[in-house]
Amino acid sequence: MAGEAVQVTVKILDREYQIACKEEERDDLLAAAGIVNERMKEIRGRGNVIGTDRIAVMTALNMAHELLELRETQEACERVRDQIATLQDRVGAALDGHGEG
Repeated sequence: MAGEAVQVTVKILDREYQIACKEEERDDLLAAAGIVNERMKEIRGRGNVIGTDRIAVMTALNMAHELLELRETQEACERVRDQIATLQDRVGAALDGHGEG
């Protein structure tokens, strides 16, 4: 049944966690856990951060920073799209006005 909660086991830094989620979100949860696990392994592998809590915090901060950068990029793309639409309207209006004379 859609929307029904299921228990999913994810493994992050060699520890297993039971997470409840909707059945239709299971694959996304597993993919997200895989990303978090890889990022945490990368930070642990650098050797300059010690302790699972600190590794988790550094991972979260890095991922939050990337999210903020993506949002800024998306906003910039939307502004460019709006500018292009405005220019298309102006060109269209100019061509319509030119054809009438």
